[in-house]
Amino acid sequence: MNILVCVKQVPDTTEIKIDPVKNTLIREGVPSIVNPFDGYALEAAARIKDANPDTKIIVLSMGPEQAKNALKECLSIAADSAYLVTDRAFGGSDTLATSYILSEAIKKIEETEGAFDLIFCGKQAIDGDTAQVGPEIAEHLGYSQITYALEAELVGDRINVKKEAEEGIQMIASTLPCVVTYTKPSWDPRHPTIKRKMAANKAEIPNITAADLPSLNLEHAGLKGSPTKVKKTFVPPRKSGGVKIEEESGADAAKKLFSLMSDAGII
Repeated sequence: MNILVCVKQVPDTTEIKIDPVKNTLIREGVPSIVNPFDGYALEAAARIKDANPDTKIIVLSMGPEQAKNALKECLSIAADSAYLVTDRAFGGSDTLATSYILSEAIKKIEETEGAFDLIFCGKQAIDGDTAQVGPEIAEHLGYSQITYALEAELVGDRINVKKEAEEGIQMIASTLPCVVTYTKPSWDPRHPTIKRKMAANKAEIPNITAADLPSLNLEHAGLKGSPTKVKKTFVPPRKSGGVKIEEESGADAAKKLFSLMSDAGII
């Protein structure tokens, strides 16, 4: 069983800053983390490996050289090997171009690691919130897909997924190969061990560049291959003021809220 987990290194959104002139992220001095939803995807893969010890977990990321820090963090938690897709020609790729590049890289990695039975992704990256890359990878590869997964269990040659839906929880099964994207489940991801951290720090992570992907059409990569254009990026202003209601009971708090809203002419 081979599971690929796609991860992204993102800026810590609690400390995000925007250049007011260029409307771009100021990354200098802002710590980077593994996208939290990708962390849930990695933990889901690790849980399948717990039940199926012969499972191999490979992590893949696309970004600059510093993204290897995120990959090493994944290695210290549960991954067995990692690859970084990086090339100046890929700079400025939107979700469509990114998913295309990643799908070509996945085919390349399969030549070494073997075919992937499952591809796990976070439902979205916290710096973009598009929720598009995972489903687009499935489309490029022609795989079935299940989104907003909470839990997954391997049963024979099928994957059973508990999926979050507007009306509640759905149980969906799919044959393999399948792309599954994860939202926030009820459990927290496991922590790295000292032994795995030491091994991860020494790990050699191969780079995959455009030259390694002969079937890649650069017309569909980078800014040239990105139909989406970012017009403006900004941090929403923090709201100030407000009233905190503290009463002995919920009923008393509701009465107080009603009174305040009535006095203000809101209701």
